[in-house]
Amino acid sequence: MRSITLLLVLFTATLSLPVFAARPGDVQTGIASYYHDSLHGNKTASGQVYDKTRMSAAHKTLPLGSKVRVTDMRTGKAITVRVNDRGPFVKGRIIDLSRRAARELGMIQRGVAKVKMEVVSVPGSRGS
Repeated sequence: MRSITLLLVLFTATLSLPVFAARPGDVQTGIASYYHDSLHGNKTASGQVYDKTRMSAAHKTLPLGSKVRVTDMRTGKAITVRVNDRGPFVKGRIIDLSRRAARELGMIQRGVAKVKMEVVSVPGSRGS
């Protein structure tokens, strides 16, 4: 019984650890997409409600609350968003942007864009 309790405690402790130990300055390149309008009003992984008019994003592994700078590699245009959701769940895509973020990046017509994503801050680090 004691060993089962210990295993449960260790398992529960690992659930609270971030999946990816990101640091400010870390860079990832890949494809960005944006949320479909039908998701407006749905709850995100952070518990916030998705609002297509706000600057936010989804990432598979960055800690929720992280800020990232996303640069369109074709145009050089850049935006900063806060990660408040998980995704995208399409192979090859690294970040899913809110509609406003996608509009400000200038990718609405294309639907997707090749981007460079730089971690600006993560919760608990300087600059958060």
